[in-house]
Amino acid sequence: MIDKKHVHIVDDEDAIRRSAGYMLKTSGYVVETWQSGTAFLKEVRHVEYGCILLDVRMPDIDGLGVQRMLAERGVTMPIVIMTGHGDIGIAVRAMKAGAVDFLEKPFEKAALLAAIEDAFERIAATDGATARAAEAEVILASLTAREREVLDGLAQGLPNKTIAYDLGISPRTVEVHRANVMTKLDVRSLSDALRIAFAAGMGA
Repeated sequence: MIDKKHVHIVDDEDAIRRSAGYMLKTSGYVVETWQSGTAFLKEVRHVEYGCILLDVRMPDIDGLGVQRMLAERGVTMPIVIMTGHGDIGIAVRAMKAGAVDFLEKPFEKAALLAAIEDAFERIAATDGATARAAEAEVILASLTAREREVLDGLAQGLPNKTIAYDLGISPRTVEVHRANVMTKLDVRSLSDALRIAFAAGMGA
């Protein structure tokens, strides 16, 4: 499912982003850094699928908050938690919430690489269809309820007129919703939109 292994480092400390990023880049990973949980959550729908290296103590939203919000949005990327100040209790809570591992700062390169590899092994062991379905749900989260209904109709192979009749709206309104769906999903063709819909189990 993954050609290059992407790691997203989410930490408000520039020194940690640079040092951990350097360790991972020199070991062959593709690294993207984020200076806050808020920034990462804002863009998570558009980032490359991979592993998340997530700091616990951050302003605005802490690591556990970010982890919870990712789960609520259906983001299935495995998470490795970074802790400092003896935050073992927090690390345990993160593990119970699904984190793969936790690292205590400052950490050695070997410990970092071992935790990241564990995360990618979890991805490899995940059923591909389940992961694709979860990713599709994240993408579809931007749609309104009505847009989802229109997309579901399209996934059933229904023409615009039938969808319009079923939903009690005009065919012209269906066309507007359909155009909005294409824009929000960032796809150029109906077939691309349908692939996302089918992955999420729509059109049954």
